[in-house]
Amino acid sequence: MPVNPEKMQIDVTDLYGDPSRFLISDLCRIIEEYMNHDQVREVYQAYLFGAQAHDGQYRQTGEPYIYHPISVARILAEMHMDSKSIAAAILHDVIEDTVATKEQVAEKFGDEVSELVDGVSKLTEFKFKNKKEQQAVNIQKVLMAMARDIRVIMIKLADRLHNMRTLGIMRPEKRRRIAQETMDIYVPLARRLGINSLVVELEDLCFRAIHPMRYRILEHTVSHSSGHRKEIISKIDNALRTRLSELGIEATLRARKKHPYSLYKKMRMKSLAYKNIFDVYGIRLIVDSVDDCYRALGLVHNVFKPIPGKFKDYIAIPKENGYQSLHTILFGPHAIPLEVQIRTVEMDNFAETGIAAHWLYKESGEGEAVDVQARTREWLTGLLEMQQNAGDSVEFLENVKVDLFPDELYVYTPNGDIIKLPRNATPVDFAYAVHTDVGNTCLACKLDHRFAPLNTPLYSGQTVEIITSSSATPNPSWLNYVVTVKARTNVRNYLKNMQADEAALQGQRLLTRYLLNKNINYEELDNSIFDPLLADFGFKTLNQLFEDIGMGNRPASLVVRALFPEELDDEDHKKISEIDSLTPLAIKGTEGMVVSYAKCCHPIPGDHILGMLSKGKGMVVHQEGCKNIVNERFQQDRMVDVQWDAELSGEYSCVVQLQVNNERGVLARLATIISDESANIEHVEVEDKDGVATTILFTIAVQSRVHLAKIMRRLRRVKSVMRIARL
Repeated sequence: MPVNPEKMQIDVTDLYGDPSRFLISDLCRIIEEYMNHDQVREVYQAYLFGAQAHDGQYRQTGEPYIYHPISVARILAEMHMDSKSIAAAILHDVIEDTVATKEQVAEKFGDEVSELVDGVSKLTEFKFKNKKEQQAVNIQKVLMAMARDIRVIMIKLADRLHNMRTLGIMRPEKRRRIAQETMDIYVPLARRLGINSLVVELEDLCFRAIHPMRYRILEHTVSHSSGHRKEIISKIDNALRTRLSELGIEATLRARKKHPYSLYKKMRMKSLAYKNIFDVYGIRLIVDSVDDCYRALGLVHNVFKPIPGKFKDYIAIPKENGYQSLHTILFGPHAIPLEVQIRTVEMDNFAETGIAAHWLYKESGEGEAVDVQARTREWLTGLLEMQQNAGDSVEFLENVKVDLFPDELYVYTPNGDIIKLPRNATPVDFAYAVHTDVGNTCLACKLDHRFAPLNTPLYSGQTVEIITSSSATPNPSWLNYVVTVKARTNVRNYLKNMQADEAALQGQRLLTRYLLNKNINYEELDNSIFDPLLADFGFKTLNQLFEDIGMGNRPASLVVRALFPEELDDEDHKKISEIDSLTPLAIKGTEGMVVSYAKCCHPIPGDHILGMLSKGKGMVVHQEGCKNIVNERFQQDRMVDVQWDAELSGEYSCVVQLQVNNERGVLARLATIISDESANIEHVEVEDKDGVATTILFTIAVQSRVHLAKIMRRLRRVKSVMRIARL
């Protein structure tokens, strides 16, 4: 849209009347407190541009659309954000909802503002399979823009806050959907960035939208029961003020009330009635220095007895988002628990505005501001790594959600360094938190100098030592218990790459085998012969073709036909498409994830076997007489003639069924025999038949048919065993 400079200079009262004029004046009064004249002028020019761009547009509430971006800008101005952020907030919808372009915004206000506006804009030009994918892609775009400039998420959070404030006009089901999305994504983001003022208001607005009746009842209950508790708080306040004055500690005391959602969450989690919640009110002490924080802590513990185990020192060990404070719970008058928070002025500002406090303190270079910024940058770097390794936008969003809900614990390295981890973290999470290479080569661990399983949940105060080996690699089973995004992402990424490498090797073996049946040596072929085939199949490299064959997506026999169509007569085509025994593929047991063993027949070394190519899974090895193979024999292209390699490694699962007399201790005797024969019991299933006989199914890991036969002979000698068979 070409912007007419003359039209932009008209008085805004001509567009929207006095109310809109009041809004921009109100905003200017706020920013004039901390901005210079040129910065205020830039914000006002952004308002004029936005007013013209949104001319004729109205919100569902019936008010002019420009009301919304001005309100978003006001939220940021109250946090003392910089002029570029305020200007971008006013313009945040012009690219998405008007004919104005990013180039026009850049020409008028510079690249910095245009990039902020573009980062907040949604991806309206793409088509999505469903609402979940659309949400995931949009959130991913915002987070990636945020990684480049943290102000993007500040604008997005302010935008969402104002939308939540005006949500009442929406239909109930849409209100609940938007509120749930806000609770799932934006509230945790605000909490992760330490912006408590936004967290509190967004949580209450979401609570009111999702559970309107519960919100009203709880709000009514709190307002009607506040009188008595306020009197108690007042007495405590006076007692603390007197003692603080005696010790010469200057402090500001503020009474603090739990907001409705916080109360509701506590009632739900602990199954409490409102009358049984005693920390609805608390006191916050704001002092001048860290030294005064600890002096004040000693004072309040002297005036009122502390409740054991309820003290938390977030000054010595700040939260991940930079939050610092001392928390303690005291026995107040009438034995009512009272929470007291003690912090400095700077800590209080950071607690309320989080990363936004960086702009408030960056001129003075306050240490806490620098620390908060560094912590946030570290997290954003992790987001970029997560984005690179995630399979798609939905997976990325799920990883972000996991990362945004940490209940922290603190453990120590052998050198005494503190590592922060989420609740239920394991030694594998710890290993990846130390360094990616430590996680990838993790072999075992010691907790407080004693060996422990890698899936052991950690708790605060433990010393964790990771034992590594250059030959160790990530185990797929780790995905069942790791909780940190860094660990999960790195394990998945390693397994994806490993599977791709194994699939490529397996695909090359399959193709080489089919070429040998035509007396063609793969090693003697020029790779250029594959170029037309790669172009037809849409592959960039020969390795991708091998990977596709190895994963069972494209039979090697069809690839051979496509490579040499003119050289194959009808007899040759028949020969290649049949299961031949000239060059059976050797199964070594070390093929990894691209070769698996069928659960229906449990083949083990010594069995006659046949391979079936399964799309996306690679090759599944069956016993030759398996009914599933018989049913699929007409699909010749999927069949691969295989045999066990002469040199095998590993263990293979099989199922042994026993019918035994129902006697005490029989299961233990059978399990002992299996263990004595160096076989691992993977699963046991017991079924009583008639009270006299019992059927037991052992799933055991053996090395071969010879190993299994030895185990079964020993089991058969047990007097209680009436019948034994391999299933």
